[in-house]
Amino acid sequence: MRIHKLSDVQTTSIGDGTTIWQFVVILKGAVIGNNCNICANTLIENNVVIGNNVTVKSGVYIWDGVKIEDNVFIGPSCGFYTANHPLNYTRRNQGLEKALPIKVGNNCWFGADVSVMPGVTIGAGCVIAAGAVVTKDMPNNSLIAGVPAKVIKTIEQ
Repeated sequence: MRIHKLSDVQTTSIGDGTTIWQFVVILKGAVIGNNCNICANTLIENNVVIGNNVTVKSGVYIWDGVKIEDNVFIGPSCGFYTANHPLNYTRRNQGLEKALPIKVGNNCWFGADVSVMPGVTIGAGCVIAAGAVVTKDMPNNSLIAGVPAKVIKTIEQ
């Protein structure tokens, strides 16, 4: 395991062979698997599980409630947003917004600037095109693109 001296890593749950680069913030409850590469300027909150052989490119935000399985590539500037913000300002100030978990299956690939909205499950083997906004569950082995994201075609295995 290698942790750059200019990162702020509070978790001790980091697997063998993982590299964490400069200006990364990982909170204490996060779990990072083996042989991962967490690039610069990334934020990983407490209730996050990242599997083995995952690459997280620069500028990615992974908020509480995200589970990423093995062999996933996350392109630069992606965001995984789990906070379901109520419209009522008073409820937000009372901490009543609800986090909705996100799950990413094995062997997925995310292009740059993908946004994944609260409560979404992305099946195994998916390829998500750059700039997509994923607002609903996506089936296994799908090519996904657009705003909002849609399945463009099924990927043959």
